[in-house]
Amino acid sequence: MAEPGEPTESRVAVYIDFDNVVISRYDQLHGRDSWRKDEARRNDGKSVPKLEQARVDFGAILDYASSFGTVALSRAYADWSVPANAAYKRQLVDRAIDLTQLFPASSTKNGADIRLAVDVIDDMFRLPDITHVVIVAGDSDYIPLAQRCKRLGRVVVGIGVTGSTSPALVAALDEFEAYDALAVDVPEPTSAPAPAAATTGDDTSVPVALTPATASRLLVRALDLARGKQDDDEWLNASTVKSQIKRLNPSFNERSLGFRSFMDFVRANDAQVEIREAGQQRFMRLREPAPDSDTAADLPTAAAVAPPKRSRRAGTKAEPPKTAEAPRTAEAKPATRAPRRAKAAASSTPPSATDPFREP
Repeated sequence: MAEPGEPTESRVAVYIDFDNVVISRYDQLHGRDSWRKDEARRNDGKSVPKLEQARVDFGAILDYASSFGTVALSRAYADWSVPANAAYKRQLVDRAIDLTQLFPASSTKNGADIRLAVDVIDDMFRLPDITHVVIVAGDSDYIPLAQRCKRLGRVVVGIGVTGSTSPALVAALDEFEAYDALAVDVPEPTSAPAPAAATTGDDTSVPVALTPATASRLLVRALDLARGKQDDDEWLNASTVKSQIKRLNPSFNERSLGFRSFMDFVRANDAQVEIREAGQQRFMRLREPAPDSDTAADLPTAAAVAPPKRSRRAGTKAEPPKTAEAPRTAEAKPATRAPRRAKAAASSTPPSATDPFREP
C-alpha cells in the first residue's frame, strides 16, 4: 500500500454521522446536554448565536481526509429537514458532500449508525480501490464497523470531538484525530442572527475563481497537512505538495495564475516556503515563522541586560562582603598595635612614678 499522501494509489472514503459530530461539538462548547435543553435543532433566534459559535467546519475535515489520498466519496447522514441541519446546506454542497436523508423512526433515533455501517460495507465490496475509510463520529457503536474494515484490508481513520469520543472506538482505529486539533476556520458570530445567516458559505469551500492570495493559502495549507504525516523538519517532494493542493482545490492551475511552472509559483511564495534542489528533484517545506512584534519588542530588552550587569559589577565594590574586608584589615592593625602602644606607654613611665619608696 502506498504511503499516505500519494494520490496515485491511495483513495479515501469519508462517512459522516452528522448529528453525532454537530451535537457533540455544541455540547462541548455550551455544556453537557445543552443541545436538548436549548432545543437547538429548531435553529430559532435564541439558539442561532450558539449554533454559529459551535458550527462544525466540514471543509477542515475533508482537507484532513485528503492528506491520506484522493477523496473518492464523502457522505453525510442526517435528517436534513431539521432547521439546524439544513443551515449547513451551503457548506456541504460547496464541498460536494453527498447528503443522505434519514427520516427519524423515533423522536430520539434516526438510525444513522446502522445506515452508515451498511453503506460502508457495501462500498468496500463495490469499490475495491478504496484504501482508507474515514469515520467522522465518536460512538462506540462503530467499533464493529472499524474492525470489519480492518479485516477487509482498509486503513480506518476516525475523527471525533474531544470528550464525546469513546476510548474503545479510538482503540479499534488505525488512526484517530480530534476535531479540535484540526486547523478550523471559525467565523465571527453574525451581528443579526437569523436562521439564514448560518447558510453563508464556509471559509474552506472551493472558490469560484482562484486568486493568487487564495492559491498562496492553499500552498501553505497543503504543506501543513503533508507535514503532519511526517517529521516536522522533513522536506516534501514538489509533486507531493502539488497533488495535495489539487486535492484541496481541483481548480488549481499555476498557469491560470500567470506562472510557467509549479516551481515558479512556489518561488513567488518564498517568504513562506523554503526550497531545496537536489539534481532534478525539488523539495520544499514551510519556513519557520518569524518573531512577531511582541517578540521583536522583547529583543532590545534582552540586549539591554548587559547594562544591569555592568551596574552590578560596579556596585560590587560597595557590597557588604567586599567593603568589610578592607575595614577588617585596617582595624586589625590598630587592634594589634594598641597593646604595643599601651606597653610602650607603660615602659616610658619613669620608674619613680611607680616607686613606692620615692620621696615626695
